[in-house]
Amino acid sequence: MKVLNLYAGIGGNRKNWTDVSVTAVELDPQLAAVYAENFPEDFVVIGDAHQYLLDHYKEFDYIWSSPPCQSHSSFRQNICVRFRGTPAVFPDMRLYQEVLFLRHNAECLWTVENVKPYYKPLIDPDAILQRHLFWSNFEISQTDLCTAIKIRHAQIPDLEQALGFSLKKCNIPNKRQVLRNCVDPNLGGYILNAARSLWQRKENISKTRKNGKGVG
Repeated sequence: MKVLNLYAGIGGNRKNWTDVSVTAVELDPQLAAVYAENFPEDFVVIGDAHQYLLDHYKEFDYIWSSPPCQSHSSFRQNICVRFRGTPAVFPDMRLYQEVLFLRHNAECLWTVENVKPYYKPLIDPDAILQRHLFWSNFEISQTDLCTAIKIRHAQIPDLEQALGFSLKKCNIPNKRQVLRNCVDPNLGGYILNAARSLWQRKENISKTRKNGKGVG
């Protein structure tokens, strides 16, 4: 199963994926280097994930995209902007561009992930799990998976332990934010497995049809 992992960060959502061939795209070279060290079997691209999606979406069986979430974040807008003097910013519309693009163009399975926003989502999500909204072209059923940790107040050692990553040897800025940006690995694995189950079913149907034609 060929998987495209966009805005890969250090690979939180990727950590519990097994038996897949992954291409990961990350713009920040330092984060990409950490990802490559964590997942040496993956093909890592340092570049613009948004453009990479446009150029390569037809090449994969499953696409996971996690566009930048900070500009949509309820915490940033309602706490940091309103009470802490953080500058207000435009919401990053790549999120909705990708949802619309994939809905109308992708033949593969796909998922777009983001945080719960400070506004009513412009496109209704297909699923809400933990602190995330998901848009997808397959059903993501509810799960009793508990979040690995309460993100807001957790410090770096707590996040490292809960997520299964160590950044002690990494010279990257704002390690706490990098870890906070990770999707819970158990949740990432849960969604990938749902996609894989559908993909395998389609593959089996395709093989059966080909074999049937061969018999004639």
